[in-house]
Amino acid sequence: MKKRIAIFASGSGSNAQKLMEHFKRSNEIEISLVLTNNADAYVLQRADNFEIPTHIFDKNEFYKTDEVVDLLKNLEIDFVVLAGFLWLIPKSLINAYPGRIVNIHPAILPKFGGKGMYGDHVHHAVMAAGETEGGITIHYVNENYDEGEYIYQARYRIDKNDNLEMVKFKGQQLEHQHYPRIVETIVKKIKK
Repeated sequence: MKKRIAIFASGSGSNAQKLMEHFKRSNEIEISLVLTNNADAYVLQRADNFEIPTHIFDKNEFYKTDEVVDLLKNLEIDFVVLAGFLWLIPKSLINAYPGRIVNIHPAILPKFGGKGMYGDHVHHAVMAAGETEGGITIHYVNENYDEGEYIYQARYRIDKNDNLEMVKFKGQQLEHQHYPRIVETIVKKIKK
């Protein structure tokens, strides 16, 4: 029996794409569902390209009902991966998947984390602070933004002449290189 992953994403889904590619031929793990809070998210197209089912939900469904948790349980999802998902995870989902939800953040936490710190907002803050290094943090998810236990961090150099696009590119390279590998390592250790 393959272990089953659900991916939550709010936007383009480049990390979701890398995860889909990574597990496409796996005999042990599959991406079983992609969920989003954004009906226009490009991640829906990416999931469709891999013939992975999708689910779109709104704030009410996510925070005031158990519909999302029930869907994950009905589909026998073993693990949840956040890939550019912008909403805070409700306690009901954290309680349903203790130690089984991970996120990737485009900075070396604890710096440049918290509410509103995502995507370009993070890169702008890193550059404005004059940092000479950027990086990524893969971490477990708890009820607060970016405060779960760290699993893995990787760094890249920020050169004086780097603009926003260069910093973003360097960060995404690390995300795409490490996230699928780290997720696989964790999921393989889960008891079915």
